[in-house]
Amino acid sequence: MTHNDNAGRASRGTANRILKSTVGALAIGLAVSASVVPTIVGAQSYSFTNVSIQGNERIEAGTILSYAGIARGETVSGGELNAAYQRIQETGLFEEVEIVPQGNTLVIRVVEFPTINNIAIEGNRRISDEDLSPLLGSTPRRVFSPSQAEADADAIAGAYTQQGRVAARVNPRVIRRSENRVDLVFEVFEGGVAEIERIGFVGNDEYSDGRLRRAIQTKQAGLLRALIGADTFIEERVAFDRRALQDFYASRGYVDFRITGVNAELSDERDAYFLTFNVDEGQQFRAGRITVSSDLREVNTALFRDAVRLRTGQIYNPALVERDIARLERLAIREGLDFIRVEPQIRRDERNLALDVNYVLTRGERIFVERIDIEGNTTTLDRVVRRQFDTVEGDPFNPRAIRESAERIRALGFFADAEVNAREGSTPEQVIIDVDVEEQPTGSISFGGSYSTSNGFGLNLGFSERNFLGRGQQLSFTFTTGTDNQRYALSFTEPALLGRDLAFGLNLDFYETERDNAEYNTTTGTLSPSLTFPISENTDLQVRYTLGYTNLTIPDESEVGNLVREEAERGEIFESSVGYTLSYDTRRTGLDPTAGVLLSFGQDFGGLGGDTSFIKTTARAVAQRLVWNEEVTLRATVEGGALAYDGDGSRVTDRFFLGSSRMRGFEPGGIGPREFNGANDIDDPLGGNYYAVARFEAEFPLGLPEEYGISGGVFYDVGNLWGLDETNSDVLYEDGSFRHVVGVSLFWTTPLGPLRFNFSEALMKEERDEEQNFEFTISTDF
Repeated sequence: MTHNDNAGRASRGTANRILKSTVGALAIGLAVSASVVPTIVGAQSYSFTNVSIQGNERIEAGTILSYAGIARGETVSGGELNAAYQRIQETGLFEEVEIVPQGNTLVIRVVEFPTINNIAIEGNRRISDEDLSPLLGSTPRRVFSPSQAEADADAIAGAYTQQGRVAARVNPRVIRRSENRVDLVFEVFEGGVAEIERIGFVGNDEYSDGRLRRAIQTKQAGLLRALIGADTFIEERVAFDRRALQDFYASRGYVDFRITGVNAELSDERDAYFLTFNVDEGQQFRAGRITVSSDLREVNTALFRDAVRLRTGQIYNPALVERDIARLERLAIREGLDFIRVEPQIRRDERNLALDVNYVLTRGERIFVERIDIEGNTTTLDRVVRRQFDTVEGDPFNPRAIRESAERIRALGFFADAEVNAREGSTPEQVIIDVDVEEQPTGSISFGGSYSTSNGFGLNLGFSERNFLGRGQQLSFTFTTGTDNQRYALSFTEPALLGRDLAFGLNLDFYETERDNAEYNTTTGTLSPSLTFPISENTDLQVRYTLGYTNLTIPDESEVGNLVREEAERGEIFESSVGYTLSYDTRRTGLDPTAGVLLSFGQDFGGLGGDTSFIKTTARAVAQRLVWNEEVTLRATVEGGALAYDGDGSRVTDRFFLGSSRMRGFEPGGIGPREFNGANDIDDPLGGNYYAVARFEAEFPLGLPEEYGISGGVFYDVGNLWGLDETNSDVLYEDGSFRHVVGVSLFWTTPLGPLRFNFSEALMKEERDEEQNFEFTISTDF
């Protein structure tokens, strides 16, 4: 909003009169008192038969007299007159106040504050009027208050401070209008962003500054500073970082870790912060003797001891103890033992740097949950929040279970804030659980571009909603196109089918290629509903049905071999199969912050209708560990697959291929069986019915400043692809052979996305294999 420049210049001499006089309200009060008090102090008391109120326009004389608190004919002292002056002044309604005794008449002269005609914010480009206006306490058609205007200016400056613009200044200005009205203008000078130039740590011996910087949310200003939102100083974020550091050390056995202070120094130019965390690491403890005890006769301690997962010699992690407590309390419920509470007793063994843990099973208070009240969920249905509770109305009250439920509600990602508290219910034996949430956006529309060395440039369009219709469902649609291919994908997930811990998924996928690294075109489509449910703490089982469509066509001008041509002559093929995938993932619980394991095994059985009968089996194992004070990441992956087709056998659209996603150093379709005839210019990749790959890599820092986000890596891949149902004399490498590849990687983490550059060299390969010595992928929204 803007004002007429001529009006602003014409009133330049008087525009600040109100603010100047009111900001110096104390000085005005002293000046008025100085003119009044000499008259008052000379007399012991006054009695006025008449009160004259002058200067008031909007405010009734009786109202002003009531503020003064002086009645006609009442005898008052000089001190009481001064108190009357203060009461009128403190109403905030008057620019000037003067109390003058004139004989038997008390004269009260006032100058009223004007009303606000209009409010404008000028000079703001980074934050819109719509975002700043709700911060203002001043409103049009109400009395102007200089103190409120100053508070509003501070609120606007505070909004800029949250963006790291600590040098922002906001000046409230007033422009006089007729009929005792003013326009209030907040002139904003936004200033630059005060970035965090350096994050340092003092007192850390076990972990380097770089490792600790990766554990916190605040980041140092990097190369692409204008696009980084985490390199500005925000007090709330630093408070979160303190908790993150505490958790980081606690999960690694440093139970005595303390943050002794956090210093944030602003540079003289006010454009950069230097943030320093002072820490005391303490010593690392391991779990000592683990026991379970109880004074309750009905408790079988041996049964509960078998359920404990914490083991002697493990690095002590409070999360392990918490999970054991939850496990024991669930076991008590299954055994029919209500109101059982598990209290851990920790005893320090300073000599051996161990913590002995005794899980004590006791009888808790007989308190029940009366009801669960949910507020603030304008979009999300109540049942989405309620199903995060293992507790329902009428169940025994378990504070630990309620805390875990609160964490699950926050982990949904649907709410900007979620508070869960318990209060006394209608009787002392009952409690009411109050859930207060604040909604946040959960949907997104993306338009982006991509580039890869195998598929060239591409276009990406996407829609995603994580809380579809407020039901907690996930819905996404993506369209991706490259130089020689395009894909449409639709995904829907209901995470709690029939209100149970049972996820229903539906995936639709349509994929077309036109001579994508081959002389033939392919069209594939799948429809796959699935059900996924947990069978243990870290293990899930998915069962699914898949209806598939494939079509293999050969353009007229293409030269292809006999095998592909024969496969294309089969025309369109429909497949109908059922399958399952069993997965074990320790990353779900995150109990060992330095390591993780993922195991999966799946099979699909075709032949329930459709045109084919087959068994497709895949398996994968991934292990990762951080070593050398967690500066180096070691990762190993082993995977393989087998495909068995009845009848006419598999087609090129069914078989496995090894590209960069499974084995680096080769083009997609660059290794494995191929039909080659140089005389007829035929070189068709055929894929294979079997594959086996092992990938080993290490990622490590390069000594560059951490804020650059650049690290290095080395890798070694070995793999094989083999097996066909039909062959001829032109087919090469049908029996397979292991290829070996070594390489180096450059990782660059940017606000635009993670980049990875791979430089590789094949140590062992076949003559007709197609190498890919350099590869990188970038994906971004714009």
